Amino acid sequence: MKRISYLLLLSLSLILVSCSTKQSEIVVAEFGSRTISMKEFEEAYAKSAGGFEQAKDDSISKLKNFLDLYVNFKMKLRDAEVRGFESDQSLTNELIDYKKKVGVTYLLEKQVVEPGVRDLYEKRKLEYRVSHLMIRPDSSGVDAARELAQSILDSIKAGADYEEMVEEYSDDTYSKNLGGDIYYVTAGQLPTEFEDAMYATEPGQVYPEVVETKFGFHIIKVTEKQPRVPSIRASHILISFQNEEGQLDTVAAKAKIDSLAERIKAGEDFAKLAEEYSADGSKQQGGDLGYFKRRDMVKEFDEAAFKLEVGEVSDVVKTQYGYHLIKLTDKKSYASFEEEKEGLKNLFKQIRYQAVYDELVNSLKEKYNLTINEETINKLASSLDSVRVGSEYNNIDELRDLPVFTYAGKNLYAGDFLEQMETKPEFQNRIITKSLLEDAANKLGGDIALEEEALNLDKTNPEFASLMEDYKNGIYIFKLQEDEVWNKIKIDSAKLHHHYLETKDNYVWNDRVDFSEIFSKKDSLINYYYSLLENGEVFDSVASKYTERPGYKEKAGSFGLVDANSSTLAEAANKLKKPGDYTKPFATTGGFSIIKLNAKEPSRLKTFEEAKAEVSGSYQETESKRLDQAYIESLKKRYEPEYHYEELEKAFSDTTTISAPLVENKSN
Repeated sequence: MKRISYLLLLSLSLILVSCSTKQSEIVVAEFGSRTISMKEFEEAYAKSAGGFEQAKDDSISKLKNFLDLYVNFKMKLRDAEVRGFESDQSLTNELIDYKKKVGVTYLLEKQVVEPGVRDLYEKRKLEYRVSHLMIRPDSSGVDAARELAQSILDSIKAGADYEEMVEEYSDDTYSKNLGGDIYYVTAGQLPTEFEDAMYATEPGQVYPEVVETKFGFHIIKVTEKQPRVPSIRASHILISFQNEEGQLDTVAAKAKIDSLAERIKAGEDFAKLAEEYSADGSKQQGGDLGYFKRRDMVKEFDEAAFKLEVGEVSDVVKTQYGYHLIKLTDKKSYASFEEEKEGLKNLFKQIRYQAVYDELVNSLKEKYNLTINEETINKLASSLDSVRVGSEYNNIDELRDLPVFTYAGKNLYAGDFLEQMETKPEFQNRIITKSLLEDAANKLGGDIALEEEALNLDKTNPEFASLMEDYKNGIYIFKLQEDEVWNKIKIDSAKLHHHYLETKDNYVWNDRVDFSEIFSKKDSLINYYYSLLENGEVFDSVASKYTERPGYKEKAGSFGLVDANSSTLAEAANKLKKPGDYTKPFATTGGFSIIKLNAKEPSRLKTFEEAKAEVSGSYQETESKRLDQAYIESLKKRYEPEYHYEELEKAFSDTTTISAPLVENKSN
């Protein structure tokens, strides 16, 4: 019986899924011989609404409005097709240029930055304790240094003690006496070649190859690997080696720190003891050091602190500063990718971007068989020797059509190559040499390989293909609007005046005031200026002598005619009863003001001349809407669209959430 029930439920689930598939094929609108399916409508609506989840909550009226607009959009695209926009070379060139620019940016973001940042985030979840033996090239040369490092590695592989070899051979004086130990590190702190080797090595193992970095040749050994704690918060008590008289007394210091340790174990408050006894400036905060990262503190302190659990107090720790007791008060967990993303993106671009970029570019050069023509480079170098990039290139007319390099069955010729060199800041105005031409060919070849990949990206990447389709539709719609609307709007004074008469109620001056101001940053001075006015001085005269508002002294403080509600100064002026009245001093932003009313003008209609700019804008907007609507009506007449609004009730229905519980209840 259970089996039968299960099969029935499973069948019902499959029917619902089948219905869901058919639902995507429901026709929500038709025009001409074309249809718009539910699937197409939902995808378009969700894109405009910010996603499917947001779209599911929208009303039917919103869906209907969108369907109306979407049908208009699709009819316009059909008209663009009929007009042959696909064959319009200017539009095609615009699309190609956009595809190159956006495609390269998209390519680098998706294939270099995003995976690089994600890899960095994952790697920084761990920290490694690592040692190295470094051989730095000297007067004997790089090859000799590499050979020495390889012979040492071979000896270690044969059984020689790693730490003994470090002590004998390493050129890193900092770590040499520590067995090569360079302490705990994580991704983003060391040269990438070193880190890549480190992350490929397990604790206790030596990386099987000599690693070259800008510092020299390294033999790398990993001693520990553990989850990384990004930062901790700790407090400490420091007892200096020196006594109160400034004399070195390590015995007394040790006895004192030991006694404090016993008192803490007995239950006394750590912060209070820090305030009373610590020799560090943090004593005022109960010894609190705030948050710090690995390697921020001296090694002995760092190692002890990062081993503690929250609430624990360390044993006595000796550093160059004295004896410490450390209490861990907080430990931060590794942040989410979204929280770390921007910081890691900056870090990635600083340390790893160029290497990953070069790797991608080299792979694309190989993919498109990009080959530099050395013969052309040599001829250019010979003809342009000592000539600066961007100057006149004499005697190279016969070279302009020679290929500098070939790629994907195409050529970049010398004339175009030189022009492109001039656009690159790193080559501008430099003296041409063979080396410079080779550098330019390598750089420009990389750019072209990226552009070639961008031009083909829509064939393999659906997301980018959708982006390009949206842009193509956009330039087609823009071209249609230009032809059918904007280019048909003709403006002359008679039309504008007629439009003004029809719409003049839209152009109104609010109540306005004409006022002047005396301003001062100091209340003592503003009161002095007020006393001058009270004793008969002319307002404009006082303003032209004393007002401190920049640019207003030469205007005797006049603001002219402004909206009565445009500022606190205008509002103050509007409260005055008659021209010539002035306020008492009052506080304003940045100082103090006295306002005099010059005139009031009540609200009125603007004259044609006063409103001309607004009338012009309004006329163009009205005409644009009229012409666009006329264009849409012509399309409707041609394609006779039909709207199946009733089907929109089924939009964004989620049948999968219905079918899932049916299967889960099969054992009931």
